[in-house]
Amino acid sequence: MSLDAVPRLSLGTAEFDRVLGGGLVPGSLVLLGGEPGIGKSTLLLQLCAHLATGSGPVVYVSGEESPQQVRLRSLRLGVTGERILLLAETNLDAVLDYLASISPSAVVVDSIQTMFLEGVVGAAGSLSQVRESTLALMRFAKQRSVSVLLAGHVTKEGAIAGPGTLEHIVDVVLYMEGDRHSAYRLVRSVKNRFGSTDELGVFEMAAHGLVEVANPSLVFSGGGQGRVVGSAVVPVLEGSRPLLVEIQALSTPAGFGPPRRVANGFDVNRLLLITAVLSKRARIRLADQDVIVNVTGGLRISEPAADLGVALAIASCVRDRALSRGVVVFGELGLGGELRTVTQASRRLSEARRLGFDSCVLPRETQVEPSDMDGMRLLRASSLGNALSLALEREGAEPDAGES
Repeated sequence: MSLDAVPRLSLGTAEFDRVLGGGLVPGSLVLLGGEPGIGKSTLLLQLCAHLATGSGPVVYVSGEESPQQVRLRSLRLGVTGERILLLAETNLDAVLDYLASISPSAVVVDSIQTMFLEGVVGAAGSLSQVRESTLALMRFAKQRSVSVLLAGHVTKEGAIAGPGTLEHIVDVVLYMEGDRHSAYRLVRSVKNRFGSTDELGVFEMAAHGLVEVANPSLVFSGGGQGRVVGSAVVPVLEGSRPLLVEIQALSTPAGFGPPRRVANGFDVNRLLLITAVLSKRARIRLADQDVIVNVTGGLRISEPAADLGVALAIASCVRDRALSRGVVVFGELGLGGELRTVTQASRRLSEARRLGFDSCVLPRETQVEPSDMDGMRLLRASSLGNALSLALEREGAEPDAGES
């Protein structure tokens, strides 16, 4: 049978389908990891309801909660339970025997750390049990062409609890992120044999469960274009999706001891590099200042395109001058203070233009087709000093030679 003849199963939410690469592949083994209480069970139960409605009966294996507890959650989420078969069992041998007797369209195991096989040494949750249980479920998924979704807890270091080879066994690895005190949850793809990695889905925790966020850029960019000291908006790429993200910076005189560098949602080592370049190349005094950088919305940024936004946010705070209204910035910062181009500039500009921004500070050598500008004013800068002049002093000043 041709691979093209196997349709993907839609999970009823465009955000999750996109993270998977277009839907759930029959026979795939998907691992959803996250901290306890982040919302994994809520999301999986909602996905069960969508799959049961559109594809057939779904088996929900609950190893952590009793049927009464699962029922309470389903009532809160508005899940009727129709065509969802609940199995409160931790003995994986019994689970596999039951699954072999029926033909489910998908199976959810919550969580893999609670499962055990009788012939394997060790208690449930041990390295041997988690590994062998995952292998047994993988064999079932491939032989029966049934999709299996696993919930997995993470350790204090942020890795999925269990042996490191667990992530190599499964087909797809997803991480659920977010501040437990925030309403937003992020589902990030870090491995996908059937699609691209680094895709991101954005959800909001509401009273009736997780709902997808139709316009994440409004969430992460603060929703406005007002001039705020110590703030810069950066168009970043999460997989194939461009997002506008607000980066905030605060500098205060260091009280005692060496000055601190604190980063929330940004690599602290990258922050050290940026502050060193600001001090050496832009003559901004930071040796006696604590510098704090925060990415709003709970998002974590790893791509170098945010370097210029972090640098301008810090400079804005130190100089107590806001960036010009309606401007976004992006670019990689070199140790010599030079700005380097980043990929897919047109997609970043298109997202900024869609949200009403009209100007962009970007590296001078960035290639952009005239048709992609469509009213966007490109302020090209070759160095950090040039970018500071364009972003902080543009209003009321003559355009720089790098402006187009």
